[in-house]
Amino acid sequence: MKISIAMCTYNGAEFLSAQLESILDQTRLPDEIVICDDRSTDDTQNLLKKFATESPVPITLHINDHNLGSVKNFERTISLCTGDVIALSDQDDVWRSDKLALFETVLNNSPSAGIVFSDAAIVDEKLNPLNRRMWDEVGFDTHKRKLLKTGRALEVLITGWTVTGATMAFRSRFVKLSLPIPEEIAMIHDGWIALTIAAVADVVAIDEPLIQYRQHAQQQIGAPTRKDAGPERRGLQAIDTAFRRRNSSADLHKILETLAVRLRASDFNTHKALSFINDYAFHLNVRANLPQRRLNRVPRILRELLSLRYHEYANGFKSAAKDLVS
Repeated sequence: MKISIAMCTYNGAEFLSAQLESILDQTRLPDEIVICDDRSTDDTQNLLKKFATESPVPITLHINDHNLGSVKNFERTISLCTGDVIALSDQDDVWRSDKLALFETVLNNSPSAGIVFSDAAIVDEKLNPLNRRMWDEVGFDTHKRKLLKTGRALEVLITGWTVTGATMAFRSRFVKLSLPIPEEIAMIHDGWIALTIAAVADVVAIDEPLIQYRQHAQQQIGAPTRKDAGPERRGLQAIDTAFRRRNSSADLHKILETLAVRLRASDFNTHKALSFINDYAFHLNVRANLPQRRLNRVPRILRELLSLRYHEYANGFKSAAKDLVS
């Protein structure tokens, strides 16, 4: 199994060396590291060029002709990887030394698995622990983990905020399904990649923090912040917590529609996924078009309860009651 690392950089000189060192400290070294720098203006490019000359692992370094932005830069980097498995890397984290070895073991032991991801320990800019875990913050709870283990990963990943890119690796045969990453949906690259692969393959979650996910003021997207966090921590967030945890009905419709188009154009077995998409979209349409009079809502809400769609795609009786009275 050839493992590629796809790393994107942009003005990351302050923390880049620690990330690169943690990659070279892996007990299972990658077979190649592909790095695309998005026109950094700090010392990032010099650090990368030095790293490329000293690394025992083959390095392919590309300096973009112009600034692509985070998503398109990852898209380019992934497309340049030649491995059987591609692991995404940010520029400011630190990996546990057995991360790639565990990923390789999982994928070797699970031929039907297309993607594997882990939890992460959230730390401050000096790598001091904040006593927070990524899965807790994004709401990947016991129930959702059970759904994923029983082959219902699509239900868990449809919102796009469960899998953090720096914690995942996927088989490269799915690249053509995942790329290009659509710009019109409320989802970033890691969520979309995980979602498309979950539609056609199994997903494995490793319940261990295999990276230290660094929080700092310069990062584009940080971990969601708990409501009880102080202003010094809330100020580090680059994206709203509520947006990371839920999408509007319109957002979900667009995600489902875009996913369906991509799946229909693929060569994979998509029957199960397309059935899920149609069922979920139907439920969203029912809830979005309930009559104004509460009494007239009752038959439609009861049908959705009896079909168990409220339980599969919402919070069961709680969501039904909310729809009835809101």
